[in-house]
Amino acid sequence: MLYRLMKYVLLGPLLRLFWPTKVTGLENIPETGGAIVASNHLAVADSFFMPLYVHRRVTFPAKQEYFTEPGIKGKLKKWFFTGVGQFPIDRSGGSAAQAALDTATRLVQEGRLLGIYPEGTRSPDGRLYKGKTGVARIALESRAPVIPVAMIGTDGVNPIGSKMWRPRRLEIRFGAPLDFSRYEGLSGDRFVERSITDEIMYALMELSGQEYVDIYAAKAKELLAAEEAGVRPAVPMQADARDATRLPQSKAG
Repeated sequence: MLYRLMKYVLLGPLLRLFWPTKVTGLENIPETGGAIVASNHLAVADSFFMPLYVHRRVTFPAKQEYFTEPGIKGKLKKWFFTGVGQFPIDRSGGSAAQAALDTATRLVQEGRLLGIYPEGTRSPDGRLYKGKTGVARIALESRAPVIPVAMIGTDGVNPIGSKMWRPRRLEIRFGAPLDFSRYEGLSGDRFVERSITDEIMYALMELSGQEYVDIYAAKAKELLAAEEAGVRPAVPMQADARDATRLPQSKAG
């Protein structure tokens, strides 16, 4: 009820009014059944605009801190993020990460649309970074298709560090579903999971037109922060975010 209220009455009409959005490929979202909607990640705004145009409810994993902050502000945050279809994940350790994957897999197996950002965090500079293999494991264990989606222009709406959203024209491109049934039973094989993840990232690169960088976005943020602070990176220069560009595999396997 709260999700529909936010989408169609409280928040959705405002987003459509101030941020006109061109949307293509919506026919690639299945009418029923579980599926994974894998997106590039430019801004917090991604989690608001993409579900707005999908006729089905999209559920996103979100930082546990959004749901556990004390006080009135914390309760409002929990109410809001629950209302827009997000569920908490604990990213503090290995077992917590596995619990998050198990929850995501269960949701897809129950027939829901799972929204996920394979990069794991927002891009620090608008480029597309190496995907984490959790999305591949969920796809293998749930036997669900992966629909790649490219968010374009949302980094201009709320750049990292900004407090106010800025009016912009946006574009959302949904790609053709990716089927990984040929790898059934191979969940846990790190080579298979990496190959699947690379195929997803290749599809995102083609849809978005972003430059691809073969390091994780979190590491890129560390390198950029170290550079700004004048600290020598603790990795070879060839691993620097500006020098590690290569294309992911176009086909898994």
